[in-house]
Amino acid sequence: MSPNQWAAREGASPADKLTRMTPMSRPEPERAALTVDGHRLSFLDFGGPGRPLFALHGHFGEGKTFTRLANDLKDHWRIIAPDQRGHGRSDRPADFSRDGYVKDAANLLNYLGLIDTVVLGHSLGGVNAYQLAACYPHLVRALIIEDIGAEVDDDLSFSLSWPHRAPTRAGLLEGLGTSANYLTDAIREYPDGWGLAFSPQDMITSQQQLNGSHWSDWLASNCPALLIRGSRSSVLSIQHAEDMAARRPHTQLIERPTGHNVHETDPVGFAAVVRSFLDSL
Repeated sequence: MSPNQWAAREGASPADKLTRMTPMSRPEPERAALTVDGHRLSFLDFGGPGRPLFALHGHFGEGKTFTRLANDLKDHWRIIAPDQRGHGRSDRPADFSRDGYVKDAANLLNYLGLIDTVVLGHSLGGVNAYQLAACYPHLVRALIIEDIGAEVDDDLSFSLSWPHRAPTRAGLLEGLGTSANYLTDAIREYPDGWGLAFSPQDMITSQQQLNGSHWSDWLASNCPALLIRGSRSSVLSIQHAEDMAARRPHTQLIERPTGHNVHETDPVGFAAVVRSFLDSL
């Protein structure tokens, strides 16, 4: 997959981009961290009096991607969103295994004293979420899975073409091309220039560990689940999504008119379907 193909699969039109750029009041999250098996795991807590909603981002992302959703749900739900290993402000361990990601999530929930929690996950985070439910069912009250399947096969090697450093932010954005629209949260200034908050090679390794069949984990839990698919997604086909919903009890499938990154491309519609599901619990 080329960088342009990756950007296209997200399915954002110019109007979608304007929607994401619209000014809005946003909660100011608190950032904290804990050490898990020798590495630092950073996370955001958007606060508020509501019930906790644990949110796991996808590859190239970080916890702040759920800022808009936290604002939309702030009256009733408190979003807690980690920067998963190798992403954002968390450390880069050598291990990007399935077990490593899932243990990070379980350790953070235990650290916060949370059980019976609603867990939302996009892409990489979606698999981590339903594997968390499979391995630690007492921690998960319900699942919201955004555009990822029970079988995964993707290649992120196109990210190796992105610049490691650029002398200016504008230069980095130019080098990232159309992919820049989906990487703004990850842009950082370093002593030697502007770059990204992750290593592309880490992302490739992580994706390789993610690829494969995870049907046994998807079917291992029976808590309420909402599966959200972007109707233009090239990551999760409608046939596979329908199969996932049909084979797992208490699973609802909803489509939105987007590509793979539903929560950013259609934040209003995404928040509406998530809120409706949460209200049913």
